[in-house]
Amino acid sequence: MPGVPNVRMGLVDVRDVADLHVRAMTHPEAPGQRFLAVAGHFVTFAEVGRMLRESVGERARKVPTRVLPDWLVKLVGRFDPGVGQLVTELGLDRDATSAKAEKVLGWSARPLRDTLVDTVAALPPAT
Repeated sequence: MPGVPNVRMGLVDVRDVADLHVRAMTHPEAPGQRFLAVAGHFVTFAEVGRMLRESVGERARKVPTRVLPDWLVKLVGRFDPGVGQLVTELGLDRDATSAKAEKVLGWSARPLRDTLVDTVAALPPAT
């Protein structure tokens, strides 16, 4: 890929999601409440790419960090349904936190960079 769309997203390690589920099922203050699981704040695809390149080196050499112009993503989105789903998110400055889960349940997510490094380590090498 030559680049990534200008989209922000919330990420969290699946191990932390499992921990949050257990805490929400067992904590006396949790019934009837909803908790968000986000590692830190929302990040862009480009930020994820930069973290990967900085943290895993050669394995991430092909990970794009350049942001594609919105007009190009919109054009491609007309022909590619997967890309088309991202069009409504272009440039939006969305964010959410897990502050409620941290306060009520004592939960915290591991750093996103650690999650990304662990994910790459779990993947087979590219051929």
